[in-house]
Amino acid sequence: MPHEAGRLAARYLQVIEDDIVPLTEAGVEKGNKLFGAAILRKSDFSLVVAGTNQERLNPLFHGEISALNAFFALPASERPDARECLFLATHEPCSLCLSAITWAGFDNFAYLFAYEDTRDAFSIPHDLAILREVFGVEGGAYRHDNAFWSGRSLAELIAAAPEEERPGLAARAEALSKVYARLSDIYQSRKGEGPIALA
Repeated sequence: MPHEAGRLAARYLQVIEDDIVPLTEAGVEKGNKLFGAAILRKSDFSLVVAGTNQERLNPLFHGEISALNAFFALPASERPDARECLFLATHEPCSLCLSAITWAGFDNFAYLFAYEDTRDAFSIPHDLAILREVFGVEGGAYRHDNAFWSGRSLAELIAAAPEEERPGLAARAEALSKVYARLSDIYQSRKGEGPIALA
């Protein structure tokens, strides 16, 4: 199990670095938020699709929704079953995206940044506010293991990796934090330029 956790964490970090960040950089330049997602095959961790926030097109097109739209746009003959896939989000999915992941049939998801990071490091507090005000869930304390899926942070996977792999994985996660801090600065400097709800 530790080696599997380390291998999975390394692959998730690679997908964020190589596949999600380039999409998000382009999206942020257009005024979109810095959230992204990807779907991988469980069998070999190969990428199926990646997506990024497209709120300028539609405020419902969060990073996870964009990835799901790309996934379901694939021809049925080329699209794996959702239960055969891994769902990766850069940021802990909001209530909209938790529901979308559920309705789409995925039995898992992982994320790099927790709600508290989204609120504190990226100045986007809406996820926690909606969970509290609409659902009465304090501190984002939804059930990470339930009848539909299991949700895990990359921090948990890194902690479960072999001890000798953890420093390298943690360093990569920290490097991504700096990338996203830069993207956040760009987004925050431009977010008032368009009529996006909750922006």
